[in-house]
Amino acid sequence: MEGLGQFLPMILIFVVAYLFMIRPQMKRQKDEKKFASELKRGDRIITKSGLHGKILELNDSDFSCVIETMAGKLKFDRTAISMELSKKLNAPAKK
Repeated sequence: MEGLGQFLPMILIFVVAYLFMIRPQMKRQKDEKKFASELKRGDRIITKSGLHGKILELNDSDFSCVIETMAGKLKFDRTAISMELSKKLNAPAKK
């Protein structure tokens, strides 16, 4: 029983690390993967670097997309897309 008392703080540290660091990161990765797979042509998006545009093409073979911006057409990896603006713009205003 005395041996368990020595390892209890170590076990608690691992449990807390899992609950507050590892689990939320796994959920975030799952949500990002789901978001990237739900993108469709015509969606207005913002990339992680802050570039605004509209999706013209989606390529499943290399997981990329072509985005139309005011500067022209650019090809991006889908993981570079931060958020979809269409839903944000059409969302009801919060009071």
